[in-house]
Amino acid sequence: MLEAGKGAILVTGNTSATRGITNWGFFASTKTAQRILAESIAREFGPRGIHTAYFIIDALIDTPRTRPILGAGKPDEFFAKASAIAEEMFRVAHQDKSTWSFTVELRPFGEVW
Repeated sequence: MLEAGKGAILVTGNTSATRGITNWGFFASTKTAQRILAESIAREFGPRGIHTAYFIIDALIDTPRTRPILGAGKPDEFFAKASAIAEEMFRVAHQDKSTWSFTVELRPFGEVW
């Protein structure tokens, strides 16, 4: 990417990167570190043409495995579609340099936040 002077580094995380909750500090600290590392990469390599973005995915992703285990009985609106997440990540990876995003939050409209 450095040789080409362009590229994208996309990092996924969740809302634990911006807030901690009771009994989950061990997890929040790892997600926060991940976000800060991504921001450091963005600041270092952005001026060299490499776009870095951090995606907060505040959702249960609808997969054949997650739906029955974690989302049994939940309506479709509760889940994020993997294909929709991929589409948004693709869009961000190809943004015009004049408007690069860093923090992008994705959540289904049925999510209570």
